Amino acid sequence: MPVPWFLLSLALGRSPVVFSLERLVEPEDTAYCSLGLSCHLWDGDMLCLPGSIVPAPGPVLVPTHLQTELVLRCHQETDCNLCVRVAVHLAVRGHWEEPEDEEEFGGAADRELEEPRNASLQAQVVLSFQAYPTTRCVLLEVQVPAALVQPGHSVGSVVFDCFEAALGGEMRIWSYTQPRYQKELSLTQQLPDCRGLEVRNSIQSCRALPWLNVSADGEDVRLVLKVSEEQHFGLSLYWNQVQGPPKPWWNRNLTGPQTITLNHTDLVPCLCIQVWPLEPDSVRTDICPFREDPRAHRNLWHAARLRLLSPRSWRLDAPCSLRAQAALCWQALGGGPCQPLVPLLPWENVTVNEAREFPLLKGHPNLCVQVRKAHQSWAGGRTCADPQTSHCPLHRLYSWASKVNSWEKLQLQECLWADSLGPLKDDVLLVEKRGPQDSRSLCALEPGGCTSLPSRASTRAAHLGEQLLLDLQSGQCLQLWDDDLGALWACSMDKYIHKRWALVWLACLLFAAVLFLLLLLKKDHVKGWLRLLKQDVRSGATTRGRAALLLYSADDAGFERLVGVLASGLRQLPLRVAVDLWSRRELSAQGSLAWFHAQRLQTLQEGGMVVLLFSPGAVALCSEWLQDPAPAPGPHGPHDAFAASLSCVLPDFLQGRAPGRYVGACFDRLLHPDAVPALFRTVPVFSLPSQLPDFLGALQGPCTRRTRRLGERAEKVSRALQQALDSCVQTPRTLGPGRRMGPEAGDQT
Repeated sequence: MPVPWFLLSLALGRSPVVFSLERLVEPEDTAYCSLGLSCHLWDGDMLCLPGSIVPAPGPVLVPTHLQTELVLRCHQETDCNLCVRVAVHLAVRGHWEEPEDEEEFGGAADRELEEPRNASLQAQVVLSFQAYPTTRCVLLEVQVPAALVQPGHSVGSVVFDCFEAALGGEMRIWSYTQPRYQKELSLTQQLPDCRGLEVRNSIQSCRALPWLNVSADGEDVRLVLKVSEEQHFGLSLYWNQVQGPPKPWWNRNLTGPQTITLNHTDLVPCLCIQVWPLEPDSVRTDICPFREDPRAHRNLWHAARLRLLSPRSWRLDAPCSLRAQAALCWQALGGGPCQPLVPLLPWENVTVNEAREFPLLKGHPNLCVQVRKAHQSWAGGRTCADPQTSHCPLHRLYSWASKVNSWEKLQLQECLWADSLGPLKDDVLLVEKRGPQDSRSLCALEPGGCTSLPSRASTRAAHLGEQLLLDLQSGQCLQLWDDDLGALWACSMDKYIHKRWALVWLACLLFAAVLFLLLLLKKDHVKGWLRLLKQDVRSGATTRGRAALLLYSADDAGFERLVGVLASGLRQLPLRVAVDLWSRRELSAQGSLAWFHAQRLQTLQEGGMVVLLFSPGAVALCSEWLQDPAPAPGPHGPHDAFAASLSCVLPDFLQGRAPGRYVGACFDRLLHPDAVPALFRTVPVFSLPSQLPDFLGALQGPCTRRTRRLGERAEKVSRALQQALDSCVQTPRTLGPGRRMGPEAGDQT
């Protein structure tokens, strides 16, 4: 089945589909026309000499459209050549001329004109074919009957079989009629190679050709070459650049089937693959499978680089051609987006790997180059509405498509001149626009737009508008560009910034003088403040530590000694420790309950922790309070703050306010943490000294840095606490009147 050219071009894309071609057995060239026309092919080729265009004296026949189709011309079943069938669509142009003396001669003139108007129309159609190494021109004579000669209407088409061509090359076909009434109609297309066509067994040059498949393997791409085990072939990867010859990248001579893996970052649209058998005069197959691959286009823009050539010229380096435009913009020192200088300096098309130069008088570090890319979309139509009519002699639906460009967002931006002219300057760009009759206007380019000068706007350039205009008139601004449309000026803002800093320094000095005068007048208060500051420095880490309030039940002297060792160790960490052992005078003066209230309030306000040290006696007191919320006063000493504190501690636990404020602790071998009442285990309960590091971490908070010195102090506290605990366990202890505590924790008798 014959293949229309547009379908074949689509099939030879990334995933070619195999098509069969019509076979012609006629060894000679032939020509035939659509219904109603008569045509004749002149024998032999003619010279390709177009001649000059002449005006048409009456209706003429002109070509309107070229259509191609691939076929095979076969001498034997397995000996065929690729051939291009060409169809030329024809139409009538022009009108019969009306004689000026028609009224003078009357009917005689009508009889003379009647015969030409009813005559047929005849023309010679020239077809020229060029495809390396072949160049041919043929001549077809076409005659149109008078009934079809309607000016402006299509009359049909003439078909030529056929131009033989080599695989994989580029062909150009053009056509015109003689005499030449208009320019020739031309068509340029790429001929396919052995891929995608059912020609491997029909064309001898394709039989020994290696077959190449391209497949994806995750992020990578695999090139699979299917050849026999002993076949030798060459493989080349190259960049098919529009400007200049192809640039080689990778070239190998290989043997047998091969699988080559490419990284997805190496893909660019112009990366092509060429493969050929290592034989004399072998046919080479070229494939460029990544032209429409989105990854390849992203990689191409990632690889593109703007490079400075001189203070006013630059170029865009890229491995493939890019549809891009470039323009200048102004980058302010304070950041923000680069302000484009369009339309004064409009967008210009960019050719990669070619030097570009903007018409600047001077370079400036704040001038940058912006590059944006084109987004291509397709728009098209059909030229043959009904493939069954005589106007479509090939009986194929022919479609055409054209690319429409729309510009996408910015892709590249580089301040190239900053490398040679220094860092960005605090300059403002003045834009001068010139109009008719020598009129002009000035504005300052800022992030919010171009601010007219002078202006009452609340921008920096507006505040300094008059000064900037004076600088421009006095020649203190640098002219960067000048044209009939306008000019660009860069004016420095450094002197205005210096003036502002001078005012700031003057205000600082005035404030310092006033402050010094106040200090002299209040010198007694200053001395007191310095004295307090000196005391804070001497107190050192102790004043900076977190507060901790220790509450315990005074079971006996040994337990109080153990509590004292713990309090002394915590104070060295550093922690600000409050314990009734060190406040007996305040307890006697204020009372246990008042002292506890004051210490608890201060500790919690400062973000500290209340530590409940549980002992057998403390557990017994808590159990009594839990059973009877208002127990009778027991035989506790006047300095026992634990019993007095339970009236305030228990409500905090019962109402859920204890977490984050309280922490519990008991001593190894004296009391197991499970013996603590369940209500008090809603906060962490640590066993000391075995869990001393976790206990210290809970007291100091999560943000405290664990330094090496702090670890050494904690180890020292642990050793001292262990010695005091050993002494306390070896000494029998009493627990209230008539009760004694043995050496094992929790054994009451």
